[in-house]
Amino acid sequence: MSDDDGSRPARVEDVHELALAMPHVTVEYGPGDNPVYQVGRKSFVFFRNPRPDAVDPDTGERYADVIVFWVESEADKQALIQDEASPFFTTAHFDGHPSVLLRASRIGELTRNGLAEVVQDAWLSRASARRAAAWLRARHPE
Repeated sequence: MSDDDGSRPARVEDVHELALAMPHVTVEYGPGDNPVYQVGRKSFVFFRNPRPDAVDPDTGERYADVIVFWVESEADKQALIQDEASPFFTTAHFDGHPSVLLRASRIGELTRNGLAEVVQDAWLSRASARRAAAWLRARHPE
């Protein structure tokens, strides 16, 4: 499998690469120097510090590898988390929040192409209408 094969398992490095490849992206660094990818000063993907709401059910240890992706709507969120086999999840802390969580340790359950779609959708959910329309036009010229 070549490195540019979109069907290969996704890696954490792909999150950074894909987020940075979107237009008008800036990176801020939150507590613990975790990157927060933004478009128009709105986050769309960020790496979360361990929090009490996301813990290993067996050990009670806080997950140290949670990545947050914004989504367009509650329906999009439910589509990603309702399948028990899906690596995406949410916690009560994110009830009503348009985002899904993914542990970096499970990112390989996605393909690089699948991850690219999630990152692009996250960007589209937060970009201005003008930026989103320009990006979509560039990808699908008539």
